[in-house]
Amino acid sequence: MSLNKKATLFLVATPIGNLSEVSERTLSVLRDVAVIACEDTRNSIKLLTHFDIHTRMITYHNFNEKESTRGILKFLEEGKDVALISDAGYPLISDPGYELVNEVIREGYDIVTVSGPNAALNALVASGLKTIHYLFYGFLNAKQSQARKELEELKDFPYTLIFYEAPHRIEKTLKLALEVLGDRKACLARELTKMHEEYHRGTLRELCELRNLKGEMVLLIEGKEKKAEEIDHDELMEEIDRLVNDGTRTREAVSEIAERYGISKNGLYNDYLKRKKEL
Repeated sequence: MSLNKKATLFLVATPIGNLSEVSERTLSVLRDVAVIACEDTRNSIKLLTHFDIHTRMITYHNFNEKESTRGILKFLEEGKDVALISDAGYPLISDPGYELVNEVIREGYDIVTVSGPNAALNALVASGLKTIHYLFYGFLNAKQSQARKELEELKDFPYTLIFYEAPHRIEKTLKLALEVLGDRKACLARELTKMHEEYHRGTLRELCELRNLKGEMVLLIEGKEKKAEEIDHDELMEEIDRLVNDGTRTREAVSEIAERYGISKNGLYNDYLKRKKEL
């Protein structure tokens, strides 16, 4: 799998709950590398034991990132491949690894991503919210004052907002989001791919009524809707052009943009044809 004849750092996504979602490629890489760097060996050993994998493990987490980065580079220098995994999902996504990846790039070793489950995308496609444009934010700051500032910075984005949240903070986060963003459509997904997986869809105000929620959670909130008077007409024409140039049929492109901004399809289609004649 080497791209430049040097050792490889594999960034391996692991199951977020259901172990049957692990791929054959994931298992092959975890068996073949010399070392697996993991967030918590106590959690990762359960995955490896289940699939009868006996590869050496080392820890790589927020508190030993610099030291472990040096250790992993030493393995790579010795020509040994290394896999980086987190407790669940992709490494680096709301988890450590950024410093390691940049050091490996700087030293010229190969980096290969092994695809797998992702809680944010699982939740997004089943949320009922818009999926064309979205912004993954991860965890808000644990301090309410800082979380408020972060939401203030995000409130004008027109994209679906995606957050990760812990069960002991979810009620406060929902109330804060309602206060800062207003009563928007939202979806709370919990325990994804597990036995008790569930989705709560409604408005932020309705989700604030939920109690005693447990498990890992993804909170999705609709982006700010643009009012008709705020929409730039030239921008609409350019967005339609981009879709058409990418191979979308004109009527389908117009329908997509009209639905995105909540405006008349027929009116937008006529405006687009008129503009084309004038050019």
